[in-house]
Amino acid sequence: MNAVSRRSFLVTTSLALPAIALASSPEHNWPMFRGAGARGIADGYATRTAWNADPTAGEVSGVLWRTEVPGLGHSSPIVWDNRIFIATAVRLSGKSPLRIGDYGDNRAADDDDEQKWVVLCFDKRTGQRLWERVIHTGKPRGQRHQKSSHANTSLVTDGHRLVAFFGSEGLHCFDLDGRLLWSQDLGLLNVGRYGIGYGFGSSPVLHRDRIVLLCDDPTTPFVASYRLSDGQELWRVSRVGDCERSWGTPLIHMEGTTTQVVTNGWPFIVSYELESGKELWRLRGAGDVPIPSPFIADGLIVVTSSHGGKSPIYAIRPTARGDITLPDEASSSEAIAWSNMNGGSYISTPVVYDGHLFLANRNGVVRSYEFRTGRKVFEERLGTGVAFSSSLVAADGKVYCPAEEGVVYVLKPGASCDVVAQNQMGEPCLATPAISQGVIYFRTVGSLLAIGS
Repeated sequence: MNAVSRRSFLVTTSLALPAIALASSPEHNWPMFRGAGARGIADGYATRTAWNADPTAGEVSGVLWRTEVPGLGHSSPIVWDNRIFIATAVRLSGKSPLRIGDYGDNRAADDDDEQKWVVLCFDKRTGQRLWERVIHTGKPRGQRHQKSSHANTSLVTDGHRLVAFFGSEGLHCFDLDGRLLWSQDLGLLNVGRYGIGYGFGSSPVLHRDRIVLLCDDPTTPFVASYRLSDGQELWRVSRVGDCERSWGTPLIHMEGTTTQVVTNGWPFIVSYELESGKELWRLRGAGDVPIPSPFIADGLIVVTSSHGGKSPIYAIRPTARGDITLPDEASSSEAIAWSNMNGGSYISTPVVYDGHLFLANRNGVVRSYEFRTGRKVFEERLGTGVAFSSSLVAADGKVYCPAEEGVVYVLKPGASCDVVAQNQMGEPCLATPAISQGVIYFRTVGSLLAIGS
């Protein structure tokens, strides 16, 4: 290993990878944060519109099963075949504090005592816990925000290996039966601003035998690629001067002979060639706390943010090269199909569905744009005291918008903000749901739930 891979360790194993029974169709799987291609869409099955998962709000309906999840984590569920995987951090001295809602208090959470970081596997049909693995036990190396957790990142799998990345608590690879194959310690990654570590938020992504990590610690930000089979670092590119901080998960997009890694960031959004780390294009952004993840929709790369002077949305052509920063007052170019500097989302990643872009924000406002042109369709506030952190997902002609307070708003795409259901979860919800074969899997603060018919 080279110097930048210090403190790495390899768990040598001669264990053969298990024979995994693959689902009959790839659409059954939700293998990473926001599912295949990070699009947040799972069509092909009927999904439930209305339900009640809160016994204090009336008769429970639509809940196929509910199982307790220990600790605190915003790690979103992923699904492969008949298994669900999530991560959590369990405070050994008691319950971890969490503060939800829209507020401007930037203090770190009082949560720096000993924890254990855990990967959990459940049967998606019954909710039964199949296995759990403790990754690390100790005091957190980095701080976290009061709304954050020490296990924000989602897992990723290719159906054979399962990758977990906890920032300062390391990169780890398992088989799907929970056997540790290798681990890498990348040192302290204390992502934050104003001298406060907000918590690590960028999930790992996979493409064939490549893992890509975005590690934008303001002191030494970098993006790097690792070999999935053994964890060896293949390349690392410094982002000093390009990005001061970010929390979004990178997008890997293959088109033609080029596979690129698109990273949200500030002051620059940057795309890199997957094989070498060579820069392909860059765009000077406007939101100085970039959290939403880039994703591909209808042949365009969507990147947004909302903090600071502007709230940009960019719809970028994958063929872009070089510096594609727009001149003042321009909203499009050869590289950028359209942009809007006042409509982006702060924490939640939007979804493109039925020809429309849907965004939900921390102040309860939901916006819709015609995706082909960028024309605004509607902008509505869903209620006072409503805040959205979970990313949006869509299926079966519906857009699901989970609010932090534990209410899931269901929208019907159209020319107006048509809320067809408001569903009670019974607990705060900050993780992004997964969808598989018509069942929606929600991770709330204390539970994992399956919602279906």
